[in-house]
Amino acid sequence: MRKQAWTGHARWLVLGLWLVAGAAHAGQKQVGGVRMPDSLTLQGRTVALAHMELHKRFFFKVYVWSLYLEDQPRNASEAIASDSVKRLHFRFLRDISRAQLVDSLRHGLVSRNPHLREGPLAQQLGVMLASLRDVGKGGDLIITYTPDGGLEVGGEASGGVFIPGKSFADALFAVWLDAHPIFPR
Repeated sequence: MRKQAWTGHARWLVLGLWLVAGAAHAGQKQVGGVRMPDSLTLQGRTVALAHMELHKRFFFKVYVWSLYLEDQPRNASEAIASDSVKRLHFRFLRDISRAQLVDSLRHGLVSRNPHLREGPLAQQLGVMLASLRDVGKGGDLIITYTPDGGLEVGGEASGGVFIPGKSFADALFAVWLDAHPIFPR
């Protein structure tokens, strides 16, 4: 009799824990084992998760990237031109050296946008790349643009840097959204 009562209570306990766990993950999305909230509040503004994607190199899982936008644009041009809060959030799934991170970002950005090769935007890219450091598995690189401010780079993968203005942020988001088309063209 006791065994039956315990079995019945155990079932309810397991069901209750399962429901609580499900509620704890409500409002989140998961890709590649990484959970990100559906929305965030940044400087009093709400940004919504617009996209999440797993990036692999050969057969290795490297990172999951997430894009948060304050506005809901119809295309990449609107997303870039919008003077609203935008965030790229990278969660690394393996250890990445500073050299690997710098080389990857420099090559990806400069090869797709000639304005990042020289002049003021190249200098600002240099400032961002100089802030980068080794990042371990589970570490983050967070790149956030805020209107009337500029681009803030942070997380474990960066020593932290602020780049004022919108020009560099536009160039960075333009390259990223061109290389990773998530909007209809």
